[in-house]
Amino acid sequence: GGITGGATDIAIQAEQFAVIKKEMFRLNAEFTGQTLERIEADSDRDRWFTAAEALEYGFVDHIITHANFNGSAS
Repeated sequence: GGITGGATDIAIQAEQFAVIKKEMFRLNAEFTGQTLERIEADSDRDRWFTAAEALEYGFVDHIITHANFNGSAS
């Protein structure tokens, strides 16, 4: 997806994107325990996390190290 249309349409879509982005940052800060400022700074560019980094950052609650074929995990 991208932003298309006339100047007015593009302005409206850009504003909607900014509102959604701000709410996404707020929710990420709330659920990870990170500050809003850190979430905004860390979201400035693509950032990839290892499982351990995601745990430390607060994106995940635990790391599954082994999953059985019957669906249970440990």
